[in-house]
Amino acid sequence: MKIVTWNINGIRTFKSGIKKILDSFEADIICVQETKVTRDLLEENTAIVDGYNSYFSFSRGRCGYSGVATYCKDSATPFLAEEGLTGLLITHEEAVGCYGDQLEFSSEELLALDNEGRAVITQHHFTGADGPQKLTVINVYCPRADPDKPERKQYKLQFYKLLQSRAEAILRSGRFMFFFINASLFSHVIVLGDVNTSHRPIDHCDPDDVDNFEDNPARKWLGHFLSAAIEKGDTEDEFGNISQKSASGGKFVDSFRHFHPKRSDAFTCWSTMTGARQTNYGTRIDYIFSNRFLVENVFSGADIMPEVEGSDHCPVWAQLSCTLLPSPKFPPLCTRHMPEFTGRQQKLSRFFVKVSEKQNVSKGSKESLPGSQEAGEIRENLNPVVQGNNTIKKRPADKEAETNAHKAKKSKLTKTESKPKGNLLAFFKPKQTPLNPPSPKLNPDPGSESSGCLTNAKLTDYTHCNSTQTKNSDVPTDTCVSMVTETKNQDQQDKETAPVEMCRKGPCSSFWKEVLRGPPQPPLCKSHNEPCVLRIVKKAGPNLSRQFFVCARPQGHASNPQARCNFFAWVDKGK
Repeated sequence: MKIVTWNINGIRTFKSGIKKILDSFEADIICVQETKVTRDLLEENTAIVDGYNSYFSFSRGRCGYSGVATYCKDSATPFLAEEGLTGLLITHEEAVGCYGDQLEFSSEELLALDNEGRAVITQHHFTGADGPQKLTVINVYCPRADPDKPERKQYKLQFYKLLQSRAEAILRSGRFMFFFINASLFSHVIVLGDVNTSHRPIDHCDPDDVDNFEDNPARKWLGHFLSAAIEKGDTEDEFGNISQKSASGGKFVDSFRHFHPKRSDAFTCWSTMTGARQTNYGTRIDYIFSNRFLVENVFSGADIMPEVEGSDHCPVWAQLSCTLLPSPKFPPLCTRHMPEFTGRQQKLSRFFVKVSEKQNVSKGSKESLPGSQEAGEIRENLNPVVQGNNTIKKRPADKEAETNAHKAKKSKLTKTESKPKGNLLAFFKPKQTPLNPPSPKLNPDPGSESSGCLTNAKLTDYTHCNSTQTKNSDVPTDTCVSMVTETKNQDQQDKETAPVEMCRKGPCSSFWKEVLRGPPQPPLCKSHNEPCVLRIVKKAGPNLSRQFFVCARPQGHASNPQARCNFFAWVDKGK
């Protein structure tokens, strides 16, 4: 048997479905975290995969957040499946049970701990040396403690306590049944997934930069949850209990460290923002834990898979020398029982149309709608206001009001469309200042037809026209006025089209460069003499949204010459 865990950072990134990646693992059980999908967004090619049965837990508070899923091969179908750790999300009688001591949590806290879709539990049977035994797999995505949100730190520690209480209760239940029922039903537990805490300094790329590494509350809990290493002189019984002079530690073992106790630089998570995967500058926060007896006697190997890309995490696998026994039926939590994937999906119209009214539908409809619609839907789409044979008619006052409203809307649209559309350059044009001072108003004979034109004409134009008329008495006065008007209109038109022609020729490119300034030129970092990359401060504080330059190389250890140097420079606000 092979089991795999992987934080996939969004299950919808697999556009063609997830079957290809599941088959590539050649595993019996694949547990994924951070699916970032809610039930309404779950697609059929992700929920129903040929050869597998799947079990999902969704976030109920936020969309596109958290979420876990467990895929089991049909040859490894679980006997029981359950969502969450508290037991409050159970909607059927078939559940794993064994919830441990929850007295230290309030009902509101328990609801909140299961509200983000962070756990799925499946229970399997396998054939061991002593006959059939139970194996419970707890797939978890533990919360991250945001430094800017102290309440999330408390939430994370509460989730850890609840997880430990549930896992140990399931482990104890098998022992109880073994001793008092005299049956080979000894229970084993595997806890796997993204725990979001690096256990020891060897599991962190740069533990010296982490303040109080060993004193971190999450690491302290992890130390109590995991069993201490077996030293010389310690004895262990068949159930994994260790007899030590100074007993410490919990009931579970880190399977990777059991097989690779001294391996360094074995990380499972890297920052994609800084390209840290290229320099292997990461942390090991994805684990496969199990009770010691199972690790010592059934596990045959465990390792990480850093070569598998597609996420900011890499998968972790473990091999067990046992054969799973499939259940003859799928548990109720299986996605194959979801109505939207069983071919019995209810239509939206069923929530609005009474069943008794479907028999009153007129069969003589001339128009035909798609065959997938039922009689009630056809009736409503053809004539939504028909109730049997009676038609609700509008009152004359309503008709008149509707007609007036329609006319007013049409008139408004006509007025809006008749308005000339402005030019984009009109918003940036500088004000035009006349070269000649404004001419004084002239007051010719009020009875002449040219009085209005002469009043607005330039003094120079009028003088030119008057002199022309004096020299050539054959030119009439109205012709002169017309010439002045045409000259003025031509000058005005030339002024309006001048910016457009200038923009076509190219002189206004400097203007657009000033308005739409691009990013500043990057400086060269001092260590590599390479162009830097521009970053923006996103953390709340006095420097929020401020830009700065850093070395463009991926983040890495200070001793790595291929990693990013310590170059840093603020961008001046004036640039």
